[in-house]
Amino acid sequence: GSLKQRSAHRRGGTMADRAQIQEAIKTQGEAVRKLKEQKASKDQIDEEVAKLLELKARLGTDDGKHPFVLKTPKGTRDYNPKQMAIREKVFSTIIGCFKRHGAETIDTPVFELKETLTGKYGEDSKLIYDLKDQGGELLSLRYDLTVPFARYLAMNKITNIKRYHIAKVYRRDNPAMTRGRYREFYQCDFDIAGQYDPMIPDAECLKIVHEILSELQLGDFRIKVNDRRILDGMFAVCGVPDDKFRTICSTVDKLDKASWEEVKSEMVGEKGLAPEAADQIGEYVSMQGGLDLAEKLLQDAKLSQSKQAVAGLTDMKQLFKYLELFKVTDKVVFDLSLARGLDYYTGVIYEAVLTQTQAEPQPQKQNSNAAEEPASVGSVAGGGRYDGLVGMFDPKGRKVPCVGVSIGIERVFSIMEQKAEASADKIRTTETEVMVASAQKNLLEERLKLTAELWDAGIKAEVMYKKNPKLLSQLQHCEETGIPFVAIIGEQEIKDGVVKIRNVATREEVDVTRADLVKEIKNKLQS
Repeated sequence: GSLKQRSAHRRGGTMADRAQIQEAIKTQGEAVRKLKEQKASKDQIDEEVAKLLELKARLGTDDGKHPFVLKTPKGTRDYNPKQMAIREKVFSTIIGCFKRHGAETIDTPVFELKETLTGKYGEDSKLIYDLKDQGGELLSLRYDLTVPFARYLAMNKITNIKRYHIAKVYRRDNPAMTRGRYREFYQCDFDIAGQYDPMIPDAECLKIVHEILSELQLGDFRIKVNDRRILDGMFAVCGVPDDKFRTICSTVDKLDKASWEEVKSEMVGEKGLAPEAADQIGEYVSMQGGLDLAEKLLQDAKLSQSKQAVAGLTDMKQLFKYLELFKVTDKVVFDLSLARGLDYYTGVIYEAVLTQTQAEPQPQKQNSNAAEEPASVGSVAGGGRYDGLVGMFDPKGRKVPCVGVSIGIERVFSIMEQKAEASADKIRTTETEVMVASAQKNLLEERLKLTAELWDAGIKAEVMYKKNPKLLSQLQHCEETGIPFVAIIGEQEIKDGVVKIRNVATREEVDVTRADLVKEIKNKLQS
């Protein structure tokens, strides 16, 4: 009976286990029904339904075959044609901006040697996907595009390049997919590598963020900037021990999501920081401003004792001068609470947040701080300077200074999708310009011949895959998919050597000679 037991075990264990799972399915089913009665949000319901499906999948059926649930893996999604149309539009906007700034592009493998990624991400390393050891090299899926870029520079001994890279990255997160967070998602990076004068490339990166967010029309945004050296200097003068800098830094990084009270209790309780040190940090991280704040902090008795902080503040002043020339200071704020958790940043860091989007009106909070500080709905871009990363890969430790920015494209997609849902405009998922149709029977060959003529002239054309389609169904196809023109041929037209062009929207029709057809269609498309 051992074989039978084994297959029973594979299938969901003993009868007692099965009864337990069946019980859980009943409870979960109730929960889903309740949510539906309460008209809960779609995301909430979807989440509970997913749990229900998972339980059902665990149950299996009695003949040893699992009922196979058709779904995409946790934290992933498909893109339907409509979503792809939006995505392509977003990409072309972003790539257009990168090219306007003179960038080249590269591509790297989706997996790297595990070793390449180890020790680059600090506390986030636990989110890296390792591939199963199959007796060859140990590999991991890339976690971002920055580390592969640094590996690429070191490996090819490149000392300067301005490049963009748009590709998917992988993180074993527990994603709240409703917020546009996934386990597989696109990143969209622009970086400038090379030894240049301070803050010029850094300012251009911020200008790029400003251009892209303005062009995508996502609503109002703020770009927060800070500097790792200012943070480290601040930690030092507030009495944080050296070995705690990075871990305290990733706690400060949570200030955009958690209150100061929660952050302080993590610093003191979990990370073992002295409460008075935490309070001093608290005073600094509440400060925001611009050039004026950098100047004020350079005069700060405590902070000006740190060489690092002074260097960071001097650069910050320079940065704001360049940003003024680029006309982007209206959206940029120097914010001492910005920390960005990644370990590899060494200088300026920045993050762009949407302050509100048309698609998600933020309920006003009761307390009256809403006026000064608009409600933020999450980061849509971030980046900074990382001068040491390439050196980590170079056998001689040669450094290549780098500064870059990553556009949080998934967040942008979900907002653009919401906007598309809310707007009345139909999104076309095809680009067909002409439907070749006929009103009579037995004209398939003529239609195919005409379609090929249009294709060969570079016109986007379609024909119905039927010998004798009804004219009405051919016209309906145009209405549904947004095809602007129909080229109609019948016995009479063929005799006269003409084609009838019909404008689908206005229903106007004109006869055009076969010789002028292509030119006519191109004219109509232009106008």
